[in-house]
Amino acid sequence: MFTTPRFLQGIVPFEGKGLDAPFPLGPAFSYVVPAGVTAQPLYFRGGNSTDELICLILQRDGAPMRFFPIGARGSVHVPLRVVEDLAPATRLELHLAAPAGLLGTLVADVGIVEL
Repeated sequence: MFTTPRFLQGIVPFEGKGLDAPFPLGPAFSYVVPAGVTAQPLYFRGGNSTDELICLILQRDGAPMRFFPIGARGSVHVPLRVVEDLAPATRLELHLAAPAGLLGTLVADVGIVEL
């Protein structure tokens, strides 16, 4: 079987808008499953430079799919492989929720494989 890896990754400075006000991290953290293939999220890795808890939210077609809390100056690695298949045209986006006014840097990496 031929597979193609895809990655949503980057290092992003941010200012929190509130834990109840998640916002998208931008085009580098957005992915649409191409026509004719299915995709599977494989893993999530993230790091938080601040002294506060933040939460990353992987959204599927505008609805929360997975929540990844990252503690103060902490990091997390979550294997996701074979959790579920994503159909063609499914949109994934990574959003960030952080306390209002919190300034920091996020390091994030989401691995996806197209089948």
